[in-house]
Amino acid sequence: MDEEKRITLRLPTDLHEWLVTQTKSTRRSLNSEIVYRLEAERNAAMADAESP
Repeated sequence: MDEEKRITLRLPTDLHEWLVTQTKSTRRSLNSEIVYRLEAERNAAMADAESP
């Protein structure tokens, strides 16, 4: 990541709790988990867009 932006993010409590649970199993920070999942979704969307 060349550049980073700081944002304030509001999440529903249940989604936050679920993400925290995921961070424990993946041993990532909450921030890293969110970035990982967003990047994975972006890559999947880009692959779908490239498919005929």
